[in-house]
Amino acid sequence: MPVSALEFTQELSAHPKPAEERAAILANPGFGDYFTDHTAVIDYKTDETGTGTWQNARIEPYGPIQMDPAAAVLHYGQEIFEGLKAYRHADGSVWTFRPEANAARMNLSARRLALPELPEELFLESLRRLVSVDADWIPEGDGAALYLRPFMIATEAFLGVRPSREVSYRVIASPAGNYFGGELKPVSIWLSTKYARAGIGGTGEAKCGGNYAASLIAQMEGEAHGCKQVLFLDAANDNAVEELGGMNVFFVFKDGSLVTPALSGTILHGITRSSVIQLGRDRGLDVQERKITLDEWRDGVASGDITEVFACGTAAVITPVGELKSETETIGSADAVAGPVTLSIREQLLGVQTGAVEDTHGWLTRLA
Repeated sequence: MPVSALEFTQELSAHPKPAEERAAILANPGFGDYFTDHTAVIDYKTDETGTGTWQNARIEPYGPIQMDPAAAVLHYGQEIFEGLKAYRHADGSVWTFRPEANAARMNLSARRLALPELPEELFLESLRRLVSVDADWIPEGDGAALYLRPFMIATEAFLGVRPSREVSYRVIASPAGNYFGGELKPVSIWLSTKYARAGIGGTGEAKCGGNYAASLIAQMEGEAHGCKQVLFLDAANDNAVEELGGMNVFFVFKDGSLVTPALSGTILHGITRSSVIQLGRDRGLDVQERKITLDEWRDGVASGDITEVFACGTAAVITPVGELKSETETIGSADAVAGPVTLSIREQLLGVQTGAVEDTHGWLTRLA
C-alpha cells in the first residue's frame, strides 16, 4: 500500500484517566513518570518476495505490548527511538520543534540498526494523531511540555542472527516538567574514566537503547558522587570530549567563540545541538565544531578563557554546567552561576518552542 494511502484508524480508551486525576499529575509531572491514554502504532512486515511495507496505522489505548518471548528486540537489541516535545501556545494551539529533523535522525538510526526507514509523512502524522486525542495531557508552566517518544522495535519471533522481518513503530507520550527539577542552576557532571559510551564504527551516532544501556553504570557512578550526568571522553584521541550520557556539550570562550565537539560518528546528531549552533551564529558568535580535549577544558577554566559550559538536549533543553568531577580532580565550581550566553540562548530557544519568540527559522510544526 502506498504511504499516501495509509489511513490511521482510531480506537479510544474505554478507561481514560479521570480529569481530576490527570490534573493532579499535571501539577507535578516530573519526567517520564506518567503516560497519556493512547499510543500511535504502525506495523511493518516483509512478504514472501522480500518486499516490506508499512501497514495498519492506528491510535489505540495505551497499555502493555503483547510480544513473543523470541521477539528479536529481546535478544539482539534491534531497536531505536526518538524524543521531542509538544508545547501549547498562548492561543491554545499545539506545536512541536523541528520534527522533520527527528524523522531524519530516526532514519539514520534505522539504517545503522538494519531497521526499515519510516517515511517522514508517517512520522509526522503519527505525532499529530496522538497529540490530537491526548492534548489534555499537555502541562503548563516554565519548561513544561508533552514529551513524545517515538520508537521502533524488531518483533519477529526467531533466534537467527539477521534483521527482523517484522517491526513495530510506536509513539507514546508523557507530560514533562523541568528535567532536572526546580530552579535553573548549574549541575555537576561526573567524568567517566573507566567506561566508553561508543567507539569508532559502532552505534554512537544512532539513537538506540544500547548506547544508553552502556552509559548507565557510569551514570550510577556519577550519582554516587553527587552528579546529575556523566561525561564520556575518547581516550584514544587525546581524551577528546565527546558527550554526556544523554546530552551534547558546549563551551563559551571569552574571545566570543562557541565550541562544541565535532560530529565524528560516535556523537549523537543532537537537534537541540544544531539549533544552538544556529542561534550562536545568529548572535555573531564564532561557532566552532572541533576537537576539544579535557586538557583544554581544564586549562581554559583555570585561565578564564572558558567562561561558560552548558549541556543541551531535548529533555532538558539547555542546562548550565558548574563543575566536572572525577576521582582525582574538579574542574569548575559547584557555586558557579548560569552565564549570559547560556541564559540568552536558552531563553530564545524556549521562547521559540513555546511561541513567545518569533520563529525566524521555520522550526515549528503545528500538531493540533
